[in-house]
Amino acid sequence: MSIKITGTGSFIPERIERNSDFNEHEFLNLDGTGFNQPNAVIIEKFKAITGIAERRYIEDELFNSDIAFFAAERAIADAGIDPEELDYLIVAHNYGDVAHNHMQSDTVPSIATRVKQKLKIKNPKCVAYDMLFGCPGWVESVIQANAFIKAGIAKKCLVIGSETLSRVIDKHDRDSMIYSDGAGATVIEASDEEGGILAHESATYALDEGTFIYFGKSNNPTISEERRYIKMHGRKIYEFALSNVPEAMKTCLEKSGTDIADVKKILIHQANEKMDEAILKRFYKLFGLSVPQGIMPMSIDKLGNSSVATVPTLLDLILKGNMENQELKKGDTIILASVGAGMNINSIVYKL
Repeated sequence: MSIKITGTGSFIPERIERNSDFNEHEFLNLDGTGFNQPNAVIIEKFKAITGIAERRYIEDELFNSDIAFFAAERAIADAGIDPEELDYLIVAHNYGDVAHNHMQSDTVPSIATRVKQKLKIKNPKCVAYDMLFGCPGWVESVIQANAFIKAGIAKKCLVIGSETLSRVIDKHDRDSMIYSDGAGATVIEASDEEGGILAHESATYALDEGTFIYFGKSNNPTISEERRYIKMHGRKIYEFALSNVPEAMKTCLEKSGTDIADVKKILIHQANEKMDEAILKRFYKLFGLSVPQGIMPMSIDKLGNSSVATVPTLLDLILKGNMENQELKKGDTIILASVGAGMNINSIVYKL
């Protein structure tokens, strides 16, 4: 028996927020002081480092649970299953449902419960719950689904990664330009076919790294409201990722028994183009190799960092033929990898 992804779906919001839309923002340091550079220069440097030219935001009337539902519908249809057959419905996110221009997150009931309700699933034995694991949440949820199926307590699982980071960004923080909204979903099933999930690896570094990404006040000290926003120590995250993610990917690949030459694509969390390129360079250096051309598809330039949604969205885009010069076919081996708040890292070696 293998455990395979039998259906994928994603939801990419139609609203485009371009880099030029940040020209009128007042960017400030954490201590509230201003920068000695005009916004045009800040944005130009941001683009050179992250690779992001634009990102997607959801419409004002939508919620995170809505877009998770949209992606789920598409994955279920792609798999051709009856949703009543699902044993688990797992939704990875970080901030719940946050209404437009509202400061409070709503996580009761869970986002997974809301998605199950929107899907009109009647079966009470379809267990719905949320995964809070930072940006690696979708990958970790797939690992959990894999465990449930291997243990014989599930046959079909729906795993969703969905986030609306536009609702928790500080417009006075230049890092706000990184974040975006989106959702990706997959159906995971037991299969008689070869391949599927060959190995996985996860880790949490919390002692010194636990607050590299956190919730904090606005960089603008004149704002008196008690609202909190997503914040990060970018340089520390960059150094952490380069030190730990390549090793985790190497360990996972070795556990799978797969030769690195047989890896066709590496789908890595789209957080920062330069960081992802550096991670891959270090990963291949561990094997004494250079990075093969075209092995790391990138969507960050158009979609930004949608946290838990980046990897499943990327997978869906490629499998549906919606990424130029990128394709996957049956029998191909890929690596899925992510890093994020926790600090958490994980990786999966998967054969289509």
